[in-house]
Amino acid sequence: AIASKKGLFEIANGGTLFLDEIGTMAFDTQAKLLRVLQDRKFMLVGGVQEVQVDVRIVAATNADLRVAVREGRFREDLYYRLNVITIDLPPLRNRKEDIPLLVGHCMKRFCEENELPLRTVPPDTMRLLMDYSWPGNVRELENVIERCVVLSTEPVIHKDLLPDHLAGRNYAASLMEHSPNA
Repeated sequence: AIASKKGLFEIANGGTLFLDEIGTMAFDTQAKLLRVLQDRKFMLVGGVQEVQVDVRIVAATNADLRVAVREGRFREDLYYRLNVITIDLPPLRNRKEDIPLLVGHCMKRFCEENELPLRTVPPDTMRLLMDYSWPGNVRELENVIERCVVLSTEPVIHKDLLPDHLAGRNYAASLMEHSPNA
């Protein structure tokens, strides 16, 4: 933050600040974050007075921070400062029962954002969504649903709106089938 603008900690004062992928944070930034968490105050760049804050931190990472601490890539003191409550969330492929709920949530969100009537997902499309392994987890699912909403011209999300790899279509084979020389 610079002196004329509020920083994230100031904006989140009295609330919660979400730090995504904290396991990739640079070591020097980890030290600065630790100081803010311990002292509950910081100095804005170019500032002359400390700013007092009361912020709850929620942090997420795909990295195993215990391993990162052992390997010297993550500060042990910051790890213990952050590790008050840990929620281990299995990958989406291991909790397929969540997919219909997540699809419904994403569908509603992206239809509202695009000012479109709510779309529905028929059973054959949902089956493809349920059968997929989701290596990109919820972020990948969100992207697929956003794609379907944006591309849809009907109130139903048909499987032809799904990306080729998800719908079981081989893009190269599809090109060959539709080629005039095939």
